Amino acid sequence: MTSVDETTPSSTSSSSEVIDVTVHPLVLLSAADHYHRVARGTRKRAVGVLLGSSSRGRVDATNSFAVPFEEDSKNSEVFYLDHNFLENMLAMFRKVHAKERVVGFYSTGPQIRPNDLRIHSLVSRFVPAGTVTPPVFVIIDVRPNRESIPTTAYRVVEEVDSNVPSGREGGGSVAEVRKSFAHVPSLIGAMEAEEVGVEHLLRDINDPTVSTVANLVKAKLSGLSTLTEKLVEMKDYLTAVSEGKMKPNSEIIANMQAIVNLLPNLNVEELVRSMLVKNNDMHMVIYLSALIRCVIALHDLVLNKIAYNDEVGDGFGEIDGKKVKSDADAGEEKKDEK
Repeated sequence: MTSVDETTPSSTSSSSEVIDVTVHPLVLLSAADHYHRVARGTRKRAVGVLLGSSSRGRVDATNSFAVPFEEDSKNSEVFYLDHNFLENMLAMFRKVHAKERVVGFYSTGPQIRPNDLRIHSLVSRFVPAGTVTPPVFVIIDVRPNRESIPTTAYRVVEEVDSNVPSGREGGGSVAEVRKSFAHVPSLIGAMEAEEVGVEHLLRDINDPTVSTVANLVKAKLSGLSTLTEKLVEMKDYLTAVSEGKMKPNSEIIANMQAIVNLLPNLNVEELVRSMLVKNNDMHMVIYLSALIRCVIALHDLVLNKIAYNDEVGDGFGEIDGKKVKSDADAGEEKKDEK
């Protein structure tokens, strides 16, 4: 749950469950392009509409388009969303691909803001009638230093809060329904045609001068960094639960217990010895590889120096030697003539 809440005066029917949200590469490229065109170098964010389909609680966002959006940095309740532009774009998209419909909206965040619930209510008006799956909210983080998956999905849930003061003279409290965002698992998926397009785009991005070993080491470091972030997040959650700041969630705690049970027992002597031997073998290979690379580089340098001396000559001494030799040859030729 997030800390962004919105109070509504009356309760509504509970929304259907959203199992997960799959974001396609075209949505990521469109959101990144939208951000770099509109909000790069500023504190602003880009907002757009997600198009796609949904089936049995699984949302598939295959396309998107940008929407003109402005909000006041000083007053969080003031924002502007161009409804006419949104309607016109939806009408044009229906002519091109009638099966794509509004499944939610995206924001470059990188965090939830107070206006997101209001934007969600506005986007919900453009969802086709009879749709069971409610619209979702996806934060697409375009920061280049992000190590984990760049998408975070949310759905709107309603909770009854009975501790709201009534404001009357007699005191007491009344029950009200509060809307808030709940996290939903997000995935990055692509069809075969999209995979080919992404590979074609990445063809010019990959640096051929970087060796495969360097790429593997970089990927390992990235994975370890992400693992550290997740472990710290789990620690913070357990600390908050133990201090009473957050309510315990049995599903989250069960997942943590399953993760801990999968960890190997490192106190076994045979396992420790095998890990040390494997580590020593890997370091020996790395050391020998570096040593061989240095020897080959020095050998190439020596060969290059020898080739240079053969082509240009070894300074003035060699030239004088050739001159003396040529004079001697000329003297011998004169003697032969005589």
